[in-house]
Amino acid sequence: MVYKFRFQKIIDFIENEKQKTLVDYEQAVQEFERVATKLYECLKKKEELEAKRAEMLHDGLSIQEMRHHQQFVANLDQMINHYQKLVMLKRHEMNEKQALLTDQNIEIKKYEKMKEKDYQNFLLKEKTDEMKELDQISLTGYTYRRN
Repeated sequence: MVYKFRFQKIIDFIENEKQKTLVDYEQAVQEFERVATKLYECLKKKEELEAKRAEMLHDGLSIQEMRHHQQFVANLDQMINHYQKLVMLKRHEMNEKQALLTDQNIEIKKYEKMKEKDYQNFLLKEKTDEMKELDQISLTGYTYRRN
């Protein structure tokens, strides 16, 4: 007799969903990394500008240059705030996808455990059926030889 697990279609469906979720998770990670890199670049640029401003103040600069520099830093601060919010949002999305992936892994493991137990029961039943059949054959042979 061939073994067939009654919930195999459910396992296949969950596996398929897990693969889709894995792709979504990987995309979320890439998006998070992209936004975090942009934030890092903005912060680094601001740091460089602050160092340059300190150097320019030491050497002396005009009010026009100072206003221009200050406006540039203000715009950079707005970009940094924007990217910080985006990083938080992308991190949240990434964590949600990871939690969903973990839940699907747990669910698959539960079904696999059920499948394993069901298969062991199948083997046990098959062995008992085989033993019954052998007993029946030996009983038939015994009664045939007695007559």
